[in-house]
Amino acid sequence: MTLRDAVEGKEYIIRRIDTEDEELDAFLFTLGCYSGEAITVVSHLKGGCVVSIKDGRYNIDNQLAEAIVV
Repeated sequence: MTLRDAVEGKEYIIRRIDTEDEELDAFLFTLGCYSGEAITVVSHLKGGCVVSIKDGRYNIDNQLAEAIVV
């Protein structure tokens, strides 16, 4: 299941990140978004979703939400 299909308010564990872009992988790693880390979808928006990773909240687009497998 990807973040786009995730239920709001439920905590998930990231299984993997499916991207071909190494820069994007490095950026997500700096946010704390990597395999084994807990992530919560705060809300779904028309163009993406708001997620909570560690102590931060981030707005990610649908393409990136599809790349994060939980």
